[in-house]
Amino acid sequence: MDPSLLKREDRCRWVIPPTGAMRVRGVIYADRDLILGMDDKVRVQLSNVASLPGIVGDAVAMPDAHWGYGFPIGGVAAFDADAGGVICAGGVGFDISCGVRLLVSELSAAHARPRRGELAEALFRGVPAGLGSEGAITLDDIDMTAMLNGGARWAVERGWGRPEDLPRIEEGGAMGGAMPEAVSEQARRRQRREMGTLGSGNHYLEVQEVTEIFDEAVAAGYGLERGRVVVSIHCGSRGLGHQIGTEFMREMLLAAPGFGLHLPDRELACAPIRSELGTRYLGAMRAAVNCALANREIVAHLTRQVFARMFERGRLSLLFDVSHNTCKVESHVVAGERRRLHVHRKGATRALAGGHPDLPEDLRPYGQPVLIGGSMAVGSYVLVGTPEAERAAFASACHGAGRAMSRHEALRRFGGRQIQDHLASEGIVVKSPSTRGIAEEAPDAYKNLDAVVLAAEMAGLARRVARLSPFACVKG
Repeated sequence: MDPSLLKREDRCRWVIPPTGAMRVRGVIYADRDLILGMDDKVRVQLSNVASLPGIVGDAVAMPDAHWGYGFPIGGVAAFDADAGGVICAGGVGFDISCGVRLLVSELSAAHARPRRGELAEALFRGVPAGLGSEGAITLDDIDMTAMLNGGARWAVERGWGRPEDLPRIEEGGAMGGAMPEAVSEQARRRQRREMGTLGSGNHYLEVQEVTEIFDEAVAAGYGLERGRVVVSIHCGSRGLGHQIGTEFMREMLLAAPGFGLHLPDRELACAPIRSELGTRYLGAMRAAVNCALANREIVAHLTRQVFARMFERGRLSLLFDVSHNTCKVESHVVAGERRRLHVHRKGATRALAGGHPDLPEDLRPYGQPVLIGGSMAVGSYVLVGTPEAERAAFASACHGAGRAMSRHEALRRFGGRQIQDHLASEGIVVKSPSTRGIAEEAPDAYKNLDAVVLAAEMAGLARRVARLSPFACVKG
């Protein structure tokens, strides 16, 4: 992206002034090198988002932003229903509630790392992964409806999770307002055998070591210490979420003229929040959020079983579970006025500061854990939400490293087997049903994670707490 097309306000804040149909500013949080590495489509897409009806504040892009469907991935935008605001399926994404949860163990890396090959193999056998992967759970219509309403709570009630997990999951494990009746039979059919599976693409289950601490007090509050083994789980709502996104995107596009909506891009198909279509989409989306929360709870249950079999002190406790692709009704101050807004986060995560009432009591003194995943080679970060994030980006932060090249380009440049062998030489065991999937997710296909995280910190979106380095990974 050409920086001259933007107005630089400080080291990590770049502004797109309103022009043409734009109703608000666009703001990109990134340093100059990240801006130079971004596709110009991020600027174009953010400008288009800024032109949608009822948008308030700024249309925001995170340091890991890259081109997406309608919204840039790493895009955040808030809409006021009282001002004619819209709900946009492309502002949530296809993999609804794709997210990350972090499990903290009692094990030292020195104890677990020598068994990384055995551990990776056991996790690969214990947690289904890959395109179209299916698990041992089969849902009938009654169970499907219960799951879409109950989320992780439903999984816990059936013995596929722990009650103490629920306060550490956004929405307490289940998002209210779900409408299972708005989920099509095709979406239900796709999910019938997919509970407790990772899926494909950038989804993973990764065993990591806490290798660096940046904030000793917050890290201690989170139960993180150097040398401790943790497990990151990254997956979403699988086929059900994708089907909901596809169906409602199509319906919103066809209905737009009837609502008097003039779309700057057909991929920004949307509907008024208070329309019947908008209500149905929100209900179906919330059901998909619950599907993802249940799915991650079951994957965590399967992971815990593997650790319990392999290690005497293999207990895994949940630090937090965050969603990336959602729209949530939240209270935010805009231009000095507190308003109820529909906050779209696509490839972005909520980042609540310490003291926020939505946080569980034991985490409230510190702030929300912000879990930022990287590639197979570089690991992940744990950050904490800040008060500045509320003012800058509706209490949001970035969600990962962000792609630097397309999957097609990664396949052209890299070989999955070669990447697997190279990582093994670096002490990282990767198991996957597809070498193609490994090539698509090659470490060099992503932005520099350290640079993305540092930019988020400099912009005030979140503050670094700990760095996590991988040694065993199951890739979708």
